[in-house]
Amino acid sequence: MMIYPPIAELIKKTGSRYRLVIETAKRARQLAEGAAPMADSDINKEISIAINEIYEDKISASPMNGQEQINE
Repeated sequence: MMIYPPIAELIKKTGSRYRLVIETAKRARQLAEGAAPMADSDINKEISIAINEIYEDKISASPMNGQEQINE
């Protein structure tokens, strides 16, 4: 089975597996609440869309006051 996008590439973009999980969860929650997707995808699951947005550099995280926040 092939995983796309590759986990190793996603970790390079986020810096750690923990941060990847946090970013993905936050963005998936935004999508579930009605935010418009920023990446084209045939998949309609929020987590998959969030992962693709991270892979395509549509979203990134930056620390703010000791907390991470997704910047669109």
